[in-house]
Amino acid sequence: MKKAYRVKKNEEFQEIFKKGDSFANRQLVIYSLKKEGQSHFRVGFSVGKKIGNAVMRNQIKRYLREAFHELGPYIDLEYDYIIIARMPTREMGYHDIKSSLQHLLKKTKKIRH
Repeated sequence: MKKAYRVKKNEEFQEIFKKGDSFANRQLVIYSLKKEGQSHFRVGFSVGKKIGNAVMRNQIKRYLREAFHELGPYIDLEYDYIIIARMPTREMGYHDIKSSLQHLLKKTKKIRH
């Protein structure tokens, strides 16, 4: 994923947490904040230490990045997103995580199909 598509700075994370809308299912939490005039979406991922060791956390982040990459053409462009993984993601494969993410994006009405 290109640098322009990522939310990395702590200040940006905090702004999205405070001002953004949140939706959740059992596996993931999504925060979204509208950014007027933005030509593409940006996304940040958070996987806490309680979920597993570094290998497990990085694998979950890779799955989420790939799912966002595949769903990219359908995602609303003027938003910044933060995805927080919950405990059940540690037992999930890529396709399960992608369908969970798709479900959340449909719930937030940020995806067009």
